[in-house]
Amino acid sequence: MHFTLRQLQVFASIARQQSVSRAAESLSLSQSATSTSLAELERQSGCQLFDRAGKRLWLNALGRQLLPQVVALLDQAKAIEDLLAGKTGFGSLNVGATLTVGNYLATQLIGGFMQRHPECRVSLHVHNTAHIVRQVALHELDLGLIEGNCQHPDIEVLPWVEDELVVFCAPQHPLARRGTARIDDLIDEAWILREQGSGTRLTFDQAMRHRPTKLNIRLELEHTEAIKRAVESGLGISCISRLALRDAFRRGSLVPVETPELDLTRQFFFIWHSQKYQTAAMREFIEQCQTLTAGIRRSDEIVLPVIA
Repeated sequence: MHFTLRQLQVFASIARQQSVSRAAESLSLSQSATSTSLAELERQSGCQLFDRAGKRLWLNALGRQLLPQVVALLDQAKAIEDLLAGKTGFGSLNVGATLTVGNYLATQLIGGFMQRHPECRVSLHVHNTAHIVRQVALHELDLGLIEGNCQHPDIEVLPWVEDELVVFCAPQHPLARRGTARIDDLIDEAWILREQGSGTRLTFDQAMRHRPTKLNIRLELEHTEAIKRAVESGLGISCISRLALRDAFRRGSLVPVETPELDLTRQFFFIWHSQKYQTAAMREFIEQCQTLTAGIRRSDEIVLPVIA
């Protein structure tokens, strides 16, 4: 075999960082040792793996083809290392979650997982759907929990639990007294919506695609809590997951507006790279999530475990 695991580790780190110096820092190597390792890999294989422009490096076609296999091999090597060291194989888990899942489910789920496996290093990254899909595709995350559709050719998608968006307003809003609305009633309202690229916005736009005129969108915000505060202040109405609103609905600080003409249902999904080695931590975390939602009809019915 003409390459070493260290050379492959250097290659994968440079591919992620697009910089030898940043890769060297992440691997605790000198910049010269990192450059030498990559140069030796390319020399031994007789192949160039990066396009270079100054100090920046981008994977070429061969490098992009190689990266998923290298990442899978390194994950398997880590599992072997842990096994030989007498560890359980739950070394680390990098999870990405979209905002609704990340803010209202993932932290509790990860807390429960870490209680059972305190030796496992778990990190959670919360972004919108487009960003999480991109991170999984680049092998920056082991696993993603998303609330929007994913059509990426390199990513495996597993349905998890159904979710539903709901239109809502402040208690003093005229729609609050009616409790229901037709599409025509919503056209002239001021809307406060999630940003483009979020799963929530995609589901809402698909439900409203047959509307006769453009909506009056007053604000686009990246965080559900900011949207809730804006609606409570009377700035407009909105539409986000029932899961994110269940406490506000119980308190009466926000009021649901039922919209029978709109299909606002969607699915939460697990995603991972199709060539990603399935670690024991990944498998057990997915099983934990599925167990929590077994028999659950919709995400806002989930009873979260109490973390001591």
